[in-house]
Amino acid sequence: MKHFTWRRALPLLLALFLLPGLLGCSGQSGLKTVRLSEVTHSVFYAAQYIAIENGYFAEEGLQIELTNAGGADKAMTALLSKTADIALMGPEASVYVYNEGREDYARVVGQLTACDGAFIIGREPMEGFTLEALRGKSIIGGRAGGMPLMDLEYALRKAGLEPGEDLTVLDHVQFNLMAGAFAGGEGDFTTLFEPTATEFENAGSGYVLGSVGALAGPMPATCYQVTGDTLKKDAATVEKFLRALYKGQKFVAEEDAVTVAKALAKQFPDTDLAVLTRVVGRYREIGAFAASPVLEQEPYDRLLDAIEQAGELKARPPYEKLVDNSLAKKALS
Repeated sequence: MKHFTWRRALPLLLALFLLPGLLGCSGQSGLKTVRLSEVTHSVFYAAQYIAIENGYFAEEGLQIELTNAGGADKAMTALLSKTADIALMGPEASVYVYNEGREDYARVVGQLTACDGAFIIGREPMEGFTLEALRGKSIIGGRAGGMPLMDLEYALRKAGLEPGEDLTVLDHVQFNLMAGAFAGGEGDFTTLFEPTATEFENAGSGYVLGSVGALAGPMPATCYQVTGDTLKKDAATVEKFLRALYKGQKFVAEEDAVTVAKALAKQFPDTDLAVLTRVVGRYREIGAFAASPVLEQEPYDRLLDAIEQAGELKARPPYEKLVDNSLAKKALS
């Protein structure tokens, strides 16, 4: 029998020390980590959070590492720099990157919301509100070139109001600073996403007057985007992601507002359940939640119209180039 020596034991001890580290690289749960960068954190994205909380992503072998980018420009930067695998943002970001001539541009692979999710907030309640009430006034609309601002301007033009002539649209305030700017006295009106809009109203800081999405019409406000390189090398993961998301979308469509709100509660720990329930109902009223991740051409074309009217469109990227529904359709089946 060979005697025990440290020289013989050393390789075994090193392997034991290294084993936990190796397991950590692949994830102790055995799930594949997907780094998801979202443009902001809102009940607007209910299906995504429900897919996380109800374990739909885990059922597909995925673990979501979620970060709040605080703007579509930042979410796109994360995607292109490969610090994010998938980005949730307005598809206008992909339009800009495509028109810059980048070879590995971002592709839209799934739709999450079917219209703009912002609500118009005023300092006083107004019964029978129409956009005509904004004539001669000012409204904080968001970052120049961003979809929330362009959706608002699209709705204004539909109502016969030309931004910069019939009213002042403020575009210098960053998306996540709009509520604070309005509370501080800037602008006669502002637009806010939920649950901020309802919480703002409950605090007596403003009043929800109307929906930008309802006024502008169906449009892909937020979509999942990946680089062409990711589609080429890891389409299977993207398909699993979209399959889990679709389960979340069906849950949002089929369950009542209270049940949906309860499923969202962990994602919004500082928001009262009654507020979450009201917000879910409000978004349902305007048809904000997309029924599936498949993005059709008509709302895509309307999106390009809005960008073009805003003077931000160099060229209209072909639908077939920018939108890839192949994995979304597989996820549905």
